[in-house]
Amino acid sequence: MAQIVSLTAERRPHTGKGAARQTRFASKVPAVIYGHGRPTEPLALDARTLEQALAGVEWGSAVVQLTVDGTTVRTLIREIQRHPVRPDILHVDFYEIHADEKVRLRVPVHVVGSPEGVRNQGGVLDQVTRDVEIEVLPEHIPDRVEVDVTALTIGHSLHVRDLVIPNAHILTSGELTIATVVPPRTEAAPEPTEAVAELAEPELIRKPREEAEGEEGEAESEAED
Repeated sequence: MAQIVSLTAERRPHTGKGAARQTRFASKVPAVIYGHGRPTEPLALDARTLEQALAGVEWGSAVVQLTVDGTTVRTLIREIQRHPVRPDILHVDFYEIHADEKVRLRVPVHVVGSPEGVRNQGGVLDQVTRDVEIEVLPEHIPDRVEVDVTALTIGHSLHVRDLVIPNAHILTSGELTIATVVPPRTEAAPEPTEAVAELAEPELIRKPREEAEGEEGEAESEAED
């Protein structure tokens, strides 16, 4: 089942970049809520409370019980904007949902198990797809989808069509690969370059035997003189 998060927001009287900066300066996060024909409504949430509530949560598939002025509605987080350098949340989009209406959302795919091709064949597990889009009633939203890769050998894959998500219709193409086991990567030894080859075989500088003997004789003559 989906994770449930409870948050409280207040209405924001002003919109625009300047108003958003002022909201952040007050240690709050600007947000909006929309859906079901309601006009987009600007909100603000306490920044620290929001960060703590979303810590360790798969926010894309979590149901948020959002309370505004004493009224609580069920929502999904459609988008979170973060600072490009710091982990700060800059803006959040909430989408109101109703219990009797199906919603479309993306849920994360988690692989479990150690593949046969990794344990006994030296292969490498490659997870290609990390989330899938589904259509489902709010009460059946899963927080994640788990796929067992234990039986995978080298060269074999699992696809979206192999997933089983109760009470949900999978919208992502069934041909899309979820995970595969590939052969171990091997790197050929680099060919030695010409410079390396020259260093490997140093030149031995040696004078001809006759020239060396002549120099020795001259040295002896100079010593005798």
